[in-house]
Amino acid sequence: MKKKILIGVGIVVVLIVAAIFYLNNRNRTLSPPGQAIGAMNGDTVSVEYSRPSVRDRLIFGEEEEGALQPFGVYWRLGANEPTLLNVNYDFMFGDAQIEAGKYVIYAIPRKGEMELRLNSDLRFWGYSEPDYEKDLATVIVPMNQSNHTEQFTISVESSASGFELIFNWGKQQWRLPLEKQ
Repeated sequence: MKKKILIGVGIVVVLIVAAIFYLNNRNRTLSPPGQAIGAMNGDTVSVEYSRPSVRDRLIFGEEEEGALQPFGVYWRLGANEPTLLNVNYDFMFGDAQIEAGKYVIYAIPRKGEMELRLNSDLRFWGYSEPDYEKDLATVIVPMNQSNHTEQFTISVESSASGFELIFNWGKQQWRLPLEKQ
């Protein structure tokens, strides 16, 4: 009798583990990991994020419209895990001077603009919101119309004063300068 119970428990454990692996892989397939890197004269900027797709959905808009990411609501700038920004030089994030290091960057979409925030809490995961008390800086940038980009994409381009992060998703684009200090 004990042997049958142990076999039954073993089968249940194997099924649970298999389901977890399947769901984790499925999420990563729908929103695969992405990385953007910029390097110039010894300065580097890298971004680690996940890349969700539009898939015929309204991305930014009002909650009543069924927007995937409603205006005024926390967004981790991707999917699955928080978006990580690593900068090896002191830089400006809006009006705030930030030391070189690794940070979480997230957003709060607004109509026609994107509020971007930099946070020092690297310990949270998934959809959980960050500890807002650990926000270091906030900047609001305009959202502009662009060509359709099916999969959320962040790119890093060099500029005269450092680097610029360029975000594209759906028919929207917004830019964030990271000026060297």
